[in-house]
Amino acid sequence: MTNDLAPQKTRAAAWFRELRDQIVAAFEGLEDSHTTGPLSDMAPGRFEVTETKRKSDDGSDAGGGLMSVMRGGRVFEKVGVNVSTVYGTLAPRAQAAMAARKGIPGMDADPRFWASGISLVAHMQNPHAPAVHMNTRMFWTPQAWWFGGGSDLNPCIEYAEDTAHFHATQKAHLDPHGTDLYPRLKAWADEYFYIPHRNRARGVGGIFMDDHNTGDWEADFALPQDIGRAFLPAFVPLIEKRRATPWDDADKDTQLVHRGLYAEYNLVYDRGTKFGLETGHDANAVLMSLPPMAKWV
Repeated sequence: MTNDLAPQKTRAAAWFRELRDQIVAAFEGLEDSHTTGPLSDMAPGRFEVTETKRKSDDGSDAGGGLMSVMRGGRVFEKVGVNVSTVYGTLAPRAQAAMAARKGIPGMDADPRFWASGISLVAHMQNPHAPAVHMNTRMFWTPQAWWFGGGSDLNPCIEYAEDTAHFHATQKAHLDPHGTDLYPRLKAWADEYFYIPHRNRARGVGGIFMDDHNTGDWEADFALPQDIGRAFLPAFVPLIEKRRATPWDDADKDTQLVHRGLYAEYNLVYDRGTKFGLETGHDANAVLMSLPPMAKWV
């Protein structure tokens, strides 16, 4: 049995909120600095922030968070940066899924949980600028606790140098935790972000982990922090490089078809989407990852 970990929960939730604030500021800065190239004559985009609330079956408070969404900006067509801290008891279906995945005994007797994290998905105006996903989270039950998360790049028009930069930045942030970690988390991402019914990956990969618990909370917490710290230096330079590239209707069509793959993955396979809906979190916040427009051929 694990203890309540109240101080650790507070620290983790505060870190996810701090990372959210840094990313929101950086993304609005990209909007402000886009002064040449396509759509630069538009007003810079700004995040709309909505407080989300989760209620338990008996109507009592069960946590919530902030949903921050920018739509129709100069650079970002749609981007969501959500943070949440939720708690309560897992529904029977979620209990069964968690017990099977983690091998946790006793969850049916004590199905309490606590979860906090940040989730981000960005869909870009310019087809030459890659979409991206990132999340990190902490999960607790009376039986166990663990961390998860990662980030992956989803370009519709691929540039080898962009992929190389994204992966090299991830590796640099993970290597202090052990040089074997990046290859393992990269392989995990390649397997996880795969669309079986299309026989292809949804993007060019990144890093991913789940169920991370070595028994050393401090060391384990340091890892999702570095996954979070890697995100802006891995992603922002790519947008600064590509946001002014001219595009045509064929480029936009390529982007919309690729977004269809992204939507299929998130609705059919993504664990976070399933967990959010099964635990009663705000559906708009859970589904903010879906693109504003997509196309199927």
